[in-house]
Amino acid sequence: MSVRRATHAGSWYTDSGSDLSRQLDRWLGAADLSHGPARAIIAPHAGYAYCGACGAFAYRQVSPVVVKRIFILGPSHHVRLRGCALSVAKKCRTPLYDLKIDTQVNAELEKTGQFSWMDMKSDEDEHSIEMHLPYIAKVMEDFKDQFTIVPIIVGSLNPEQEAQYGSLLANYFMDPTNLFVISSDFCHWGQRFSYTYYDRSCGPIHKCIEQLDKQGMDIIEKLSPTAFTEYLRKYNNTICGRHPIGVMLGAIKALQDQGFKNMSFKFLKYAQSSQCLDMEDSSVSYASGSLIFEN
Repeated sequence: MSVRRATHAGSWYTDSGSDLSRQLDRWLGAADLSHGPARAIIAPHAGYAYCGACGAFAYRQVSPVVVKRIFILGPSHHVRLRGCALSVAKKCRTPLYDLKIDTQVNAELEKTGQFSWMDMKSDEDEHSIEMHLPYIAKVMEDFKDQFTIVPIIVGSLNPEQEAQYGSLLANYFMDPTNLFVISSDFCHWGQRFSYTYYDRSCGPIHKCIEQLDKQGMDIIEKLSPTAFTEYLRKYNNTICGRHPIGVMLGAIKALQDQGFKNMSFKFLKYAQSSQCLDMEDSSVSYASGSLIFEN
């Protein structure tokens, strides 16, 4: 059976199952359940030393007793991809336990003709999905034989494609036993990221970055794909998961067009890897949020 190895364990996060379990428990214990049960979450995918505590605020909103299937939408950092790709693996390894991939849903998605397959090497090189697997394993550990995952690598989509993939996935969003994990960091600021937008009226650089990110977060909370596209065009904010976020917003728009209006997204935590004070500095921002369907 083809198993995707935990290639970033031991570098981006600990490869010790017991240490990892304690670390995740500690972070989850420090986060409040305030906007759940989540139907979708946005959470970061950097090394856990930087964003692990922030990610807990999204995962704390998950109700493991309800969830049977978890879609994970992550951006492609290494492979040029015009659409979306599925994993050829049958299982994904984590230091806690292996996660089973839903081959039936993969087959359903392949039938649409809109999905390609990610080869195993490219899959293992990509961190945007792997960094969520230990958190998923942790929050689901009491039900570890009762759920499957659907990893989807999202390429460089235009707004029309984001809407198209959103429509394809909208029916899965409607099922309360499905959870969507949207993998994204926020602003990558500094010369090494070729992004140094700075409005001096905000005060220090890190405050400008925060204001820029929070403007985008406010738009995501309004669930408007067109406003989010306009925001990205205006500021070019380096939100690496902008296309997975766009697909989520496209799915929500498709559901709203069908008459489902009772959806609410809320950001619960924001953090930066460091505080930029001058133009030589750099940082990455992280945000965690949750989408619920209100009764």
